[in-house]
Amino acid sequence: MKPHLKPEDAVNLIPDGASLMIGGFMGVGSPHRLLDALAASGKRNFTVIANDTARPGYAIGKLIRAGAVSRLIASHIGLNPETQKGMIAGEIDVELVPQGTLVERIRAGGYGLGGVLTKTGLGTIAAEGQRTIDIDGEQWVLASPLKADFALIAADQADYIGNLQYQLTATNFNPIMAMAAETVIAESREILPVGMIPPDIVKTPGVIVDYLIERAA
Repeated sequence: MKPHLKPEDAVNLIPDGASLMIGGFMGVGSPHRLLDALAASGKRNFTVIANDTARPGYAIGKLIRAGAVSRLIASHIGLNPETQKGMIAGEIDVELVPQGTLVERIRAGGYGLGGVLTKTGLGTIAAEGQRTIDIDGEQWVLASPLKADFALIAADQADYIGNLQYQLTATNFNPIMAMAAETVIAESREILPVGMIPPDIVKTPGVIVDYLIERAA
């Protein structure tokens, strides 16, 4: 059985300056209770790896508003003007990565690959500072793997040993991020007895989940 923690207790495991992969797409599929506790904790200087920063004051946007993020690796920030202001003011170091490249870099980190070869962004500012490789006379960008200290993910259902299944588009980055972090903290809508989740719909096996967030009261 995986340890079941209150959100506040899980946040105590995360030090200032940690790198965090956070699931979600505009807040859909994000671990909201965990993010609420983290934003309220006063901890700072996080590197956040995520698809986006949602909206002001919502999901990852709460961390932005709290001033907790010093570096961000994401595919877009267009719907959160607070993130944009932080970038322009030099308060947040933002690395924008094409969405497909971002998820492939995370996958490479989780699967132990040396990087991802892609033509996306070739010849643009998206490729600045990255290595290029010649393959049969064609240039490819070598995008480096991404890993993190913690993955903060959300699932629809978990069982007591940490097997997770997700719901539709709320799956998004969650299962791939779970593979690429040293410590995985999962929040789920409900926690079920072992055997209640059919094995063929488990997307994240319990062996890679370290902690579960207790069910909401």
